[in-house]
Amino acid sequence: MVENTTDQSDEMKIFHLDLPARREDVAKLELGAAVYLNGLVYTAREGVYKKVLDEGVPLPVDLRSLSNVNFHCSPAAAPDGEGGFRVGAVTATASFRFSKWIPSWIEKTGCSIIIGKGGMPADDYKRVLAPGGAIYLTTVGYGTGALLGRGIKKVREVHWLDELGIAQAMWLFEVQNFGPFIVESDLEGNSLFAQHGEQINAGIEALYAGLKPPALHRYGETDNRKDEVM
Repeated sequence: MVENTTDQSDEMKIFHLDLPARREDVAKLELGAAVYLNGLVYTAREGVYKKVLDEGVPLPVDLRSLSNVNFHCSPAAAPDGEGGFRVGAVTATASFRFSKWIPSWIEKTGCSIIIGKGGMPADDYKRVLAPGGAIYLTTVGYGTGALLGRGIKKVREVHWLDELGIAQAMWLFEVQNFGPFIVESDLEGNSLFAQHGEQINAGIEALYAGLKPPALHRYGETDNRKDEVM
């Protein structure tokens, strides 16, 4: 179920989404709206993707039946002294780095919501996410990790912790009022980052005119300013 709790039409829309998210509820989320999540969220990034997708290691849980929300993050987790863990904060990491695994991950797990920062490569929204029934939620700036941590009520499970470490392990979090996140893309393949990136890139050559080539390149592969993550 998804609930719009906005009081007036001219205010920023706020949605509260129960998980696992139903497609019809995901379709109601509007670009630029704020979202809070209730249910089960898991973490999976390159360490998990490599194990499951590249090496063929079976998933430790049936994600399709438990959760369809994948958070690209690094949790600040510590033992609670009772055999479990407490999470004081969660820091999102850049999702575009995982682009090559996302098509297979969506197909394998039924993931319909990806959370992170920085968005995905512009072509992925219409080529990968939308056809797979998935959208992207972005965190709200820096310094919100502790705020997000308040929404994590319990660490339900953690897998591959000893092998992959805290940042790369697969965590399953029971969350309540987990957010805020911003709806960055929709099921039509529209993306806030892509839209604003086009506006920025339209004048970027003039902005950098006369400057020397950059000392640091994105991935070390390009000095094309339009390829940079803005």
